[in-house]
Amino acid sequence: MTKVELFAAIRRDARLEGLGVRALARKYGVHRRMVREALTSAWPQARKRMPPRRSRLDPFKPAVDQMLRADLDAPRKQRHTVRRIVDRLVAEHEMEGISYSTVCNYVAARRPGIRQEAGRGPAEVPISQTHRPGAEAEVDFGDVYVELAGKVTKCHLFVFRMSYSGKAVHRIFRSCGQEAFLEGHEHALSVLGGVPTGKVRYDNLSSAVAQVLGFTRARVETERWTAFRSHYGLEAFYCRPGLAGAHEKGGVEGEVGRFRRNHLVPVPKVSTLAELNTLIDQWDAADDQRRIGSRTHTIAEYFATEQPLLAPLPDEAFQTGREFRPRVDRRAQICVRTNRYSVPVHLVGRRVRVLLHSDELLVFDGATLVARHERLIAKNGCRLELDHYLEVLLRKPGALPGATALEQAQAAGKFTPVHDAWWAAVRKAHGTDAGARALIEVLMMHRSMAHEHVVAGIAAALRVGARTADVVAVEARKAAQADQADTRAETSPDPRTGPASAGASGGRPVGRPTQIPEEIISLTQHRLARLPVDTRPPPWVAVYDQLLRHRPASQGDAS
Repeated sequence: MTKVELFAAIRRDARLEGLGVRALARKYGVHRRMVREALTSAWPQARKRMPPRRSRLDPFKPAVDQMLRADLDAPRKQRHTVRRIVDRLVAEHEMEGISYSTVCNYVAARRPGIRQEAGRGPAEVPISQTHRPGAEAEVDFGDVYVELAGKVTKCHLFVFRMSYSGKAVHRIFRSCGQEAFLEGHEHALSVLGGVPTGKVRYDNLSSAVAQVLGFTRARVETERWTAFRSHYGLEAFYCRPGLAGAHEKGGVEGEVGRFRRNHLVPVPKVSTLAELNTLIDQWDAADDQRRIGSRTHTIAEYFATEQPLLAPLPDEAFQTGREFRPRVDRRAQICVRTNRYSVPVHLVGRRVRVLLHSDELLVFDGATLVARHERLIAKNGCRLELDHYLEVLLRKPGALPGATALEQAQAAGKFTPVHDAWWAAVRKAHGTDAGARALIEVLMMHRSMAHEHVVAGIAAALRVGARTADVVAVEARKAAQADQADTRAETSPDPRTGPASAGASGGRPVGRPTQIPEEIISLTQHRLARLPVDTRPPPWVAVYDQLLRHRPASQGDAS
């Protein structure tokens, strides 16, 4: 029986049977002292605490306390570490046989007490907060690692979390710059379907804060962030710098770690960040069905209450890309954020308009998009597009084999082994320069035809031993027409469902493309045939005869 039950039995026998202390002790096999304790109180007294065990550190504790008190007025970067305390105890107090961990445990437990005894403020205690629905949110970035196209890459996880419901929107970017910061907000607000009406908590990241003014909450914001906040009607609240500020937005700090541990372990393996962000959208939808802590409802149920209270989104989207106006240099390249990107050669010497996004760079000549590149994150990089240099390489075919643009095209898979095999065959048949020009004519076909159709045309030309660009063009058009015919056959209705289709086909199987023989013509003739008709009169130069000093004699004079 428990001690409470034992006390109840002793008190019952003493009351009903009138047994004495000695008889009760013999009956229950306990000491007479416990019987007297049971007769005194029905509830057993708490067990006495054992006195703390003496430690070998006891003689040195006053010295340690003195060092910790001295740290209260010492500069922050010149205070005692545990290692320094141990070294001083050994050197100044001849301490021996005491481990580092023993001193470390005492210092960790004693340091807050020293601060309180000196009146330097109470211990840090978190205060529970109540959040109004639709009013408050928190934003933060977290570092993650992703195996991107076979290479482990450090990326950045953007998190926008509503404080009331706990609904969070996640997005992964290659960088945590201002472009990613704004695009993350744009994506999160579109998913939420509105804008929080109260404060959104941020730390002092450089994408939003240009300068922290002293120890106040005042901040000098960046211009583009101010414009973005004004466009969407966001009200920012900036936390204190350092670790203390992280506790002011603990909800999103914990959400970064929770999402990283639950969805990004093991390290995800994807081809592109777009593929990973598609998975993240699915994970966010699944997470809406979980419960946070001891809450009685799911995140989705709380957000259903919160969503109608959000402010509406603006009608127009905000331009999140940063605009630049660089000049194209003589190498047909522009420099943006210390990295170089190629543009078409006809733009050399002109200024172009560049929009830099978190994952891509767009180049415009007026309103026309002339180049699109994947953004380079590292400094002093170079990204060249082989198509931008084809006109120059026609005049300088010897520069093609060692061109950096060709090497990058091979690494990106745009210049395939099929291209390389056909180029080698053409060089062997026509020579180096003529072979390079023929290859360049084939590469120009990518501008007007799909990549897979051109590759199919090159492969067909290799099979028949053709070494001219005209044959490649014809075979590529055949591949394109075959794809179009297959598409029409798949989308056309079943001929067996209607009686008219059999008669219209003349007994032939409907849905199978008719093989029309094509005559191989010159690519030059094909281009000339598509030119508009020239309606101008033929040239006439007889009027220039009056400029001659001696006019030619007429037939009448000669006679």
